Amino acid sequence: MLTAVTIVFVGLTIFLSHYFAELFKRTKIPDVLWLFTIGLLLGPVSGLVRPESFGAVGPIFTTITLIFILFESGIDQRLEPLINALGGTAKITTYNFIGTTLVAGSLTYFYTDLGLLRAMLLGSIVGGTSSAVITTLVRQFAMRERTRTTLVLESAFSDVYTLAVPLTLLSAYSLGRVDVAYVTGQMIAAFLLAAMLGMAGAFLWSVLLHQMRTLQNTVFTTPAFVFIIYGMVEVMNFSGPIAALAFGITLGNIDVLGPPIMKNIISRKPIALNEYERAFFSEAVFLLRTFFFVYIGISVRFQDWWPMVLGVIITGALFVLRIPIVRLSVPRSTPTKDAAFMAVMIPKGLGAAVLASLPAQQGVAGGELIQAVVFSIILSSTLFTTVLTFLVDKTFVSSVYEWLFRMLGLGRTPAENDPAEEVPNVEYDESEK
Repeated sequence: MLTAVTIVFVGLTIFLSHYFAELFKRTKIPDVLWLFTIGLLLGPVSGLVRPESFGAVGPIFTTITLIFILFESGIDQRLEPLINALGGTAKITTYNFIGTTLVAGSLTYFYTDLGLLRAMLLGSIVGGTSSAVITTLVRQFAMRERTRTTLVLESAFSDVYTLAVPLTLLSAYSLGRVDVAYVTGQMIAAFLLAAMLGMAGAFLWSVLLHQMRTLQNTVFTTPAFVFIIYGMVEVMNFSGPIAALAFGITLGNIDVLGPPIMKNIISRKPIALNEYERAFFSEAVFLLRTFFFVYIGISVRFQDWWPMVLGVIITGALFVLRIPIVRLSVPRSTPTKDAAFMAVMIPKGLGAAVLASLPAQQGVAGGELIQAVVFSIILSSTLFTTVLTFLVDKTFVSSVYEWLFRMLGLGRTPAENDPAEEVPNVEYDESEK
């Protein structure tokens, strides 16, 4: 009976997830909140399901989700647009990550007994923004195309920081060394070697892929090969997640990154992923993230209310911090309404949730506390973003943010700008005029 009910629940959740995604487009309420809510109702509210019920499957599911997310994110990143847009987006991405890490880490250090390194680890985990939420939200509100692009690229570029820094800090904690030079050298070496192994694996798989396509039912062989690369790199005590990301980026740009010896093969054989394979990976990520956010909701523990409160406090501080970060990052000609939208769009998402699970899995002292606080930040930041974007769009809250940014010097006319500061030629949608 229980098995039948579980199967029915799985099917209903998949249908609901698609409905929530469509609802997101119409109401601007992220599907993450609904999936969280389902998990909360099943777990801490009703007590029907507990994290312990999943046993060893929970950590394995988390790792598989991480691998799929990293790989799918990598193959979607084309080098040329990333390089071209890097200069314009680097400021806000870097400032936001550094500021978030310092503020969230400092508050965690002050209010908990995690210590400096683990507190900064927590801060770095929430240093980025959710691509899934940002990409959908920016399409729903009237803003300049440059503003939309900056927000979307920030959410993509921040993955570089929110993957590399937490993973290297986790390695530093595992090493247990306070020698900064030694730890930094070890982290850089582990990062570079993992990236090189991921790239080498992608080159090898790009050659094998043509032969694999002559067999039947091979669409899952690519992620299977990523699993092998991830596991082998982890066995060598390097960073499996970095290797998976490097594998995805390399395979997604194999036509550009392929070494000279492969040029003849590349010109004759379709060794890159085709649209069918990309669509499959996208569907797999959608399915995994659906149940992962439900799993997060189940994993929340209401018995200890302090991590939830601390997450809300950190989130509030991050929204205040975002105002000067936007001011320091964007041109002075940026409209204050656009700046207001940029100031309230900092939701944390799946990447942070997955990374937050790693300390507990690896036996880091205080790992469960880190996970609980990060889960609270994800939930509250998504909720705050949803509410504030609506208020900025429809109410007087927009005037408050615009007044603040005018006081900080944004929204000036071209004549008031510095002579050396160019005003970009921006195209507006018809609805924005």
